[in-house]
Amino acid sequence: MPGMTESTSQHRWEQRAQAPLLALAVAFGVAYAVPIVAPDADHWVHAVCTAVEWTVWGAFALDYVVRLALAPSRRLFVRSHPLDLVAVVLPLVQPLRLLRLVSTLLLVGRRARMASQITLTTYVAGSVAGLLMFGSLAVLHVERDAPDGNIKTLGDAVWWSFTTMTTVGYGDHAPTTGLGRLLAVGLMLSGIALLGVVTANIAAWFISRFERDDKEERRQTALLEALTEEVRQLRAEVVRLSGNAPAVPAQTTAERT
Repeated sequence: MPGMTESTSQHRWEQRAQAPLLALAVAFGVAYAVPIVAPDADHWVHAVCTAVEWTVWGAFALDYVVRLALAPSRRLFVRSHPLDLVAVVLPLVQPLRLLRLVSTLLLVGRRARMASQITLTTYVAGSVAGLLMFGSLAVLHVERDAPDGNIKTLGDAVWWSFTTMTTVGYGDHAPTTGLGRLLAVGLMLSGIALLGVVTANIAAWFISRFERDDKEERRQTALLEALTEEVRQLRAEVVRLSGNAPAVPAQTTAERT
């Protein structure tokens, strides 16, 4: 039973590491946002934020290594978790803050989907909020110093993220750099995907309600049919008993007098 033991150990590790990793993800969000919102902060603030970002990435990388070691089949684990591997390797290829952001979002999303206590609605709402926040920060970081850029403040970036994720695209703010446009493509695709998930979730809720109502109606119809059959049988029994009852002789007038 070694495979089952390892699988159980992997599940225990995932359950125990869930809350600390999500807390570290929140710390990553703060560390990523501070240098962008406050670019004139002291050098040590930027250094601490960078250290926090790498620490969080290291924690998720360690989590991947531990789960890989505890997996019953390591080859199957690698093949079934490709995004986890990409997210762990990506920042090592090119140490950009944006790549650390992408890798951390991938790892957080993977762990959030594994959490049984997180419902689909909560996950989608959290994904929307996270994409809006990090998309705004990322595009502001990329476009703020661009010569022809028109996204210069956090308000502009948030407005652009809203219009991009909803695929409205007013056009009053738009990225001008290649990396900014790449972010826009990713945000648009994410918005379409999340909108599809929300639509499917609402449709599934309505379908489940209709199925539940239809099931209840069928149950009541079956009960009514059973009751009707029982009444019919009772009537038949009454008729049968009435037919078998002995006839009472009629009294003559003389007898009555």
